[in-house]
Amino acid sequence: MLNKCRMANWLAPFLAVSKLSQEQLADELGVSRATINRLANDHSKLKLDRAREMARLLGTTVEALMLNDPSAGQDSDQAAEIRPSGTGLVPAHVAGTVEAGAWREVDELDQSDLQWISLPPDPRFPNVTQEVYEVSGDSMNSLEPFPILPGSRVVALPYEEIAGRVPLRDRLVVVVQRTRDGGHTRELSIKQVEFYGDRIEFHPRSSNSKHKPIVVQHDSWADNGITVEVKAVVTRTMNELPF
Repeated sequence: MLNKCRMANWLAPFLAVSKLSQEQLADELGVSRATINRLANDHSKLKLDRAREMARLLGTTVEALMLNDPSAGQDSDQAAEIRPSGTGLVPAHVAGTVEAGAWREVDELDQSDLQWISLPPDPRFPNVTQEVYEVSGDSMNSLEPFPILPGSRVVALPYEEIAGRVPLRDRLVVVVQRTRDGGHTRELSIKQVEFYGDRIEFHPRSSNSKHKPIVVQHDSWADNGITVEVKAVVTRTMNELPF
């Protein structure tokens, strides 16, 4: 979980390693020193985009900053890359809820509720970021061989990181994002790919007939003001049983 506690200058250990002063960090980031002062005294104000900027400057990792754990930092030219920890696990953030037909407003600046969990690295892509999505709705409850049920979580790899190695193909299970209203509203859903010569179809696998496929022509990923994007490739599901 993201540490939201107020604390006295939580940045100090990171600054000590980097040999930067707080004022120098502010200058490098292009923000006011008052902004960095407020951030240094309230870890909950740290957002993911800002952590990505800071990781390189401080010689640490994004997850070390977000978890406020200097021991997770690694001083190297790949410091911002997520890597296995000493426990064999890597942090992954909960990226949102997938629910076919549910359009939600996008607030990219509000990441105060960002959650982190620990997962084993994907053996096929050990240096690729992993994301977790909460599943709502029944649009994939008939997926074979393993249905994806409401209330479960799925683990996924951001497609922008693996697109060169994993082309879209039949039966691939993906997180699809559709945006409208100039990008201010979006739908995240899980679909299975059906690849054709002139188009790609993203299909629900559901016992509920209300769920329909998304059809995209190869030469156009936008239709009627709605833009379609493959956000991630789903690699596995996670289910917690009540006890």
